[in-house]
Amino acid sequence: MASASKRSMFFDNAKFVLIFLVVFGHVISPLKEDDGFLFTLYTVIFLFHMPAFILISGYFAKGYRKKGYLLKTVKKVLLPYFIFQIIYSIFYFVSGQEKSFEIDFLHPHWSLWFLLSMFCWNIMLYLFAKYRWYGFLVSVILGIAIGYIDSIGSFLSLSRTFVFFPYFLLGYLLDKEMLSGLIRSKISRPLGVVVLLAIMVLFAIGFPKDAVPWLLGDTSYAHMGKEQFIDGLLRAGQYVLTLVVVFGFLALIPSNKFKVTKIGERTLYVYLFHGFILKSIQSFLPNDRLDMVSNNYVLLIIFSFIICIGLGSYLIKKYTSPLVELDILSGHRQKGLTR
Repeated sequence: MASASKRSMFFDNAKFVLIFLVVFGHVISPLKEDDGFLFTLYTVIFLFHMPAFILISGYFAKGYRKKGYLLKTVKKVLLPYFIFQIIYSIFYFVSGQEKSFEIDFLHPHWSLWFLLSMFCWNIMLYLFAKYRWYGFLVSVILGIAIGYIDSIGSFLSLSRTFVFFPYFLLGYLLDKEMLSGLIRSKISRPLGVVVLLAIMVLFAIGFPKDAVPWLLGDTSYAHMGKEQFIDGLLRAGQYVLTLVVVFGFLALIPSNKFKVTKIGERTLYVYLFHGFILKSIQSFLPNDRLDMVSNNYVLLIIFSFIICIGLGSYLIKKYTSPLVELDILSGHRQKGLTR
């Protein structure tokens, strides 16, 4: 992270790995219940991959007070949300996953919650960022407290917006020196290896089957089981554990340029379009066919990798950028999911 180009390659590498984990996590999601190893991989991935993405997004939101930033956020985040909410509504109806055609902008389809929450996080910076670390503390308290509201859920992605906002705000608060100190010290990489191996072992041994909703952050404590006062402490502990794993992961990311580094600039394309591939497969292939590949881990990895390479290619960007980046409206080109 010694130069601007090095920092760019570092973040693009991180984003490529994270978007691969997003795709791989969704690939193994329907297969995880009957395979202990896939279940462990799934829970570890969902513990940190979106928080890491969100933290990086916050890191690149430091110019939120600049003129035109809010309008750019509307064009790059909110308008694509509306567009793809319509497209997914059509897709679900045509593929038979929904019996009736309905467009509901208040309840995001599947992975589109990220775009809606991203817009909200950028708006929330105007209130929280000026208070710096005090604001961060308040955001954590709100993320914990929101779980006690029984009615909180997917409506306007409110639950996830508040639960994940501390990661976005933390990313904003981290400067270059702070981040480098956390992930580029002499012991950071060995510690990163130890952290990831330890969390794999810990989750393999003792992660409860019914605790997956805790990783998703999309519902209240009451809807995840019997609501207790201690649930807030559990979420606080989850924040700490997640951040340890996030920084352990980032410590392992190289700053060198690879052939896949460029894909890190186009993660939004992979994120928005991979659902059409996976949902189509799940709709048209019977469950017994899916079960046949559940124990072929190499095939699942290769398939996920191919999706990332294909959807992150120049051709996909060339022909779909008017939809994703709204070039027709703005003339601006977005450089990835988190910029």
